[in-house]
Amino acid sequence: MEIIISNSSGKPIYEQITIQIKNMVMNGSLKPGDALPSMRLLAKELRISVITTKRAYEDLERDGFITTVVGKGSFVREANVELVREERLRMIESRLQEAVEIARQSGIREKELTDILKLLFEEA
Repeated sequence: MEIIISNSSGKPIYEQITIQIKNMVMNGSLKPGDALPSMRLLAKELRISVITTKRAYEDLERDGFITTVVGKGSFVREANVELVREERLRMIESRLQEAVEIARQSGIREKELTDILKLLFEEA
């Protein structure tokens, strides 16, 4: 499992870890039942505080992506289809918001932007 931390990112390190692990679960590179590295091992590999990895794992567990078994470790949970769908919708919404902001700054009208979106859908 490869996690890349960016010091220039505006996001806190624990959030970068959380986002990357969620993406690995959603794209299937982490499967249900797969073990995650221990908090200490991940902290050592990334050269960060154990407190930071603990926060990331707590957020992942709260969001239903992993489960932690005391004395055994943390594991990827069976995918909840609705949960994965909701997470993907959030990602799409965030990227579309960015596109809308760029369009507004560039003087591109809503109709032009929706035409682009429709064209992209037809190509896919």
